[in-house]
Amino acid sequence: MLVIGTGGSGLRASIELAERGIDVLAVGKRPKADAHTTLAAGGINAALATVDPEDSWQQHAADTITESYLLADPVTVQIVTEYAAESIADLERWGMAFAREQDGRISQRFFGAHTFRRTAFAGDYTGLELQRTLVDRAQQLAVPILDSVYITRLLVRDNVVFGAYGFDLRDGTRYTIHADAVILAAGGHTRIWRHTSSRRDENTGDSFRLALEAGGRIRDPELVQFHPSGLLEPEDAAGTLVSEAARGEGGILRNNLGERFMERYDPERMELSTRDRVALAAYTEIREGRGTPRGGVWLDVSHLPRTQIMHRLPRVYQTLMELQLLDISTTPMEIAPTAHYSMGGVWVRAEDHSTDVEGLYAIGEAASGLHGANRLGGNSLIELLVYGRIVGRAAAAYSTRLAAQQRSPAAVSRARDEIDAALSGRGSQTVRYLQRSVRNIMTEHAGVVRDDAGLRAGLRKLDDVESQLTDLAVHPDIAGFHDLAHAFDLRSGILAARATLEAALERRETRGCHNRSDYPDIDESLQVNLVWSGPGKLAHEPIPDIPQGISALMREVSSHGKLVE
Repeated sequence: MLVIGTGGSGLRASIELAERGIDVLAVGKRPKADAHTTLAAGGINAALATVDPEDSWQQHAADTITESYLLADPVTVQIVTEYAAESIADLERWGMAFAREQDGRISQRFFGAHTFRRTAFAGDYTGLELQRTLVDRAQQLAVPILDSVYITRLLVRDNVVFGAYGFDLRDGTRYTIHADAVILAAGGHTRIWRHTSSRRDENTGDSFRLALEAGGRIRDPELVQFHPSGLLEPEDAAGTLVSEAARGEGGILRNNLGERFMERYDPERMELSTRDRVALAAYTEIREGRGTPRGGVWLDVSHLPRTQIMHRLPRVYQTLMELQLLDISTTPMEIAPTAHYSMGGVWVRAEDHSTDVEGLYAIGEAASGLHGANRLGGNSLIELLVYGRIVGRAAAAYSTRLAAQQRSPAAVSRARDEIDAALSGRGSQTVRYLQRSVRNIMTEHAGVVRDDAGLRAGLRKLDDVESQLTDLAVHPDIAGFHDLAHAFDLRSGILAARATLEAALERRETRGCHNRSDYPDIDESLQVNLVWSGPGKLAHEPIPDIPQGISALMREVSSHGKLVE
C-alpha cells in the first residue's frame, strides 16, 4: 500500500495496514513530526459521556448534521460518531496523554454548537500530542515513512490505480512507487487564501489535483471554513490560529468600541456559536467600521484566572508570547477570520471512502462528506481516526482480492515527462509571484462573503494567472528541489481555486460558511452536494435521508443574524 500524506489521517491508515500485516509505505512533503495535524489545538470529539452522562453518539450525529446546514452525508456522520469512542480507546492504548478528571476519567470540554461537553483534549496542543502518539505507534510497527517525497501524479491504467510518481525534495531523486492501492491523505486547499491557518507549503490543493487528474471528482469545494480567530501580525505569520479552546474556556469577543458584539448575532450561544456565525460576525464588525485599526476584533481571556490560562491554554499563551511578546493573561489578542479547513474534498463513498478510481481512497481533509456547510470544532480529528481505520481495512481487503496488477509504462513515462518539462522552464515568471496572485484573487473574490460579480471577476483573473504557467521559471539549487515542488503546488492551487469559484457561483444561496450577499437566504432546492469534475462540469448530487433516530434529536437552526450587513 502507498499512503500519500504523513499527517494524522495518513498515519492512522498506515497503522491499520501494518497491524494487519500489509506492506505499507507512507510518503509526505513535510517532516512527519510537523504535519498539519499538529496545528489542531482544541480537541477530539467523541460522545464518551464522562462529563455529561446524557450524551450519546446519536446526539453527536444530530449536532453534526444540524450544524452542517443539512449538507453532511448522514451515513458518513453515523459512522464517525458511532465509532468515535473506539478510536479514543485506540489512542489510550497507544499512550496518548489526554487531560483527565481527578478520578481518572478523560476530561471533556465544550466546543461551539455542541449540545454536551464531548471534546476530549490534551491542553490546547491536542493535535501535536495526537501526531506524536501516531508517529510513535507507526515506528513501533516499523512503518517506513519517507517525509521528503513530493508526489506529482498518481499512476493509473484503465481507471485502476497502480502507484504514484514523484521526486525527493532534497536531491531530486525520482520515485516510481508501485502499489496495489493508494490512500490519498494530502490535506485540503486553504493555503490558496492570503490569511490562512495553514503553513507556507501545506494544504495547497494537492489532493484535488492528484484525484482529478487520475479520474476522480471533487465535492463541495466552495464550502471552506473560515476560523474566527487568526492572528493579524506579524505579517509572515498572518492567519496563525488562536484555538477555539480560547472561547471554549470563556474568552470574550469585543469590537473596537468595547462592545461584546456576539449579542447581535447569536445572543443565546454568544462566543460558543458555530464557527461560520462567529467568523461572519467578526467580518461584519470589521467591514462596518467597528474593527481595530489593523482590521480585526479583540479576543480577551485576561479575565480568566492565570492558572486556568496556563493549564488549559498553554499553546495559545506560548504562541502569542513568541510571535508578539504579548501576555494574554493581561492583554487582549487582535484577531480576524482566517481560511482554516476544506469541508469539501475528493468525492468518496461513505462506507469505505473509495473514489471513482478503483484502488484509490481518500481520507481526512482530502475527503468530503462529514462536515457539509459548517464543521464542528473537534470533528476533524475524530474523522481521520475513524476513517483511517476503516480505509486501512478496506484497502487491505482490496489488495487481498487482487490476482494481478496491470501496470502502464506509458503512464510512468507521462509522469516522468511532466517533471522534465517543469524543470526545463526558463520563463520570466516566478512561482512565488503567481502563488501570491492566486491568494490575492481568492481573498478578494471568494472570502467570507461572496457575490456573482466578484466570483466571475475572480475566474477571469485566474484565467490570466493560468495562462502564465507556460512562462514559468523553475530553479532547483543547492538547497534542494523545493522550487519544483512549488511549481506543482501552483498548478494544484489554480485547479482548486477554479473548482471553488465555479461551485461558489453555482450555489446561489447563503448556507453555513457560504455567504452570498446577492442571495442572502437558504434555497431548499440547493440542499444538495455540488460535484465538480473539471472546468465547467458541475453536477447536483442528492443527499441520503437522515435516520429517524438521529433526526428526532435535531433542532432547527435559524438564519437570523447571518448577513447583517
